[in-house]
Amino acid sequence: MTSPPASYLDLGDLGLDRGGHLLLKRALAAMVAGDVLDVTGGSPELPVHLRAWCRAQGHRLDWPPDATAGKVARGSAADDRWRGAEPAGNADPSAPDALAGHAPARWGLAARGALVEAGAPEFRFPLDTREAVWTDLAPSIYRQAVAAQWDPATAVDWDEPFELDPDVEGAVVQVMTYLIENENAALVVPARFLGQVHPHFREVVGVLAVQVADEARHVEVFTRRASLRGGRPGLSSAGGQASLLTLLEEPDFALAHFLLSVLGEGTFLALLSFLERHAPDPVTRRITHLALADEARHVAFGVAHLEAVLAADPGLRPRLATAVRRRHGALGHTAGLNAEVFDALVLLAAGSWDPTALADGFAAVQALEAEMADGRRRRMVRLGFTAGEAAELSELHTRNFM
Repeated sequence: MTSPPASYLDLGDLGLDRGGHLLLKRALAAMVAGDVLDVTGGSPELPVHLRAWCRAQGHRLDWPPDATAGKVARGSAADDRWRGAEPAGNADPSAPDALAGHAPARWGLAARGALVEAGAPEFRFPLDTREAVWTDLAPSIYRQAVAAQWDPATAVDWDEPFELDPDVEGAVVQVMTYLIENENAALVVPARFLGQVHPHFREVVGVLAVQVADEARHVEVFTRRASLRGGRPGLSSAGGQASLLTLLEEPDFALAHFLLSVLGEGTFLALLSFLERHAPDPVTRRITHLALADEARHVAFGVAHLEAVLAADPGLRPRLATAVRRRHGALGHTAGLNAEVFDALVLLAAGSWDPTALADGFAAVQALEAEMADGRRRRMVRLGFTAGEAAELSELHTRNFM
C-alpha cells in the first residue's frame, strides 16, 4: 500500500517558541489521521521543539539527524483527546434549543455551546436545572437591567438646595434608615443564591448579579440621603430585624424568591411610589424614583420566574403558601412595623403638624397599606392562587412590609 501524499509547510525562520505551532495546527487541521505533513524550517531549535510538540499532541515525527526538514504524521492521540468531548448545551449557542434542561457538573464553567473535553473537573452547582431557575424573559430582563444602570454621583443632584423643618428631616432620616436595612436584606438574599446557579443559565446569573448591584446602589443613596444634613441614622426595631432574618434563613431558591421578590419587593413598589409622591425635597424624590424603577424590574423577574417554575411544577404552589404561613408564625411574637417608621410616613404625607394635615397623612398611610395588600393579591392570583387564597396569604404577610 502506498503512503498518502504529503502536504508541505515551510516555517521559514519561525520557531515553535514564537508562534510556529499555530501554523502547524492550522495545516494539520485540514488533514485526517494518517496523513503526512512535510515540515521545513530554519530555526535551530526546531528539531527539539517539534519532537516535544508532536509527543504532547500525539503525532509521529520522522526527523532525520542533522536535517532541516522532517515529516509529521498526524496520529490519533489528539483525536482521541476530544473523542469523549460534548457540547455544553447545543453546539450552536444561538440556537433556540441551546439551553439544556439539566447542566451537568462536568460542564463546569464552560461557555454555553463550547466543546467540553472529557476529564475536566466537575463543579457542583445546586441550581443546575432549567425548571428551577429559568424564565424565557431572563435574557430581555437582563438586557433591560444593564441598560438601566445609573450612577449615584451623576443621576442625583446632591447639592440641589432645599430647607426642611427639623421634624420633617428627622422623618426622612428614619424612613431612610428603615429602607437601608431592608435593602441590605434584598441584597444578601440573591447574593446567597448567585453562586448556586449553574453558569449555563448565564442570563439568570446576570439578572441576579445586577440585582445585587442595584441593591448596593440603593443602600448607598439611602445612606447618603440620611446623612445629607448631618443627622444620625434613626431607629432599627427588633421586629423589623426578625422579619428580615426569616428571608435570609429560607434555604429554598423558589420560596425565598417568592417571599422576597413577589411579596416583599412587590410591597415595596407601593412604598417607594408613596415616598416619591410625598417626598418633601428633590433629593428624596429623585432617589426613590430611581430605586422604584429598579425594584419594578426585580419584581418582574420574580413573577416571571415563578410563573415558569409553577408551570413545570404545580405542586410548588402549596409550598409557597406554607412558606407564608410558616413565616407568619415565626413572627407572631414581634410588633411588626417599627412605630417610628409608621409615624414618619404619616408626617411625610401630612407635610406639617397641622391636625387636619395629620389626619390626611394618616389616611394616606392607611391607603398605602391597602394598596400594598391589593398588589400582593394581584401578583398571587397571577401565579395561580385563587382570589380567596391570595387574600388570606396577603393578610399573613409580615407587617414590616418586606
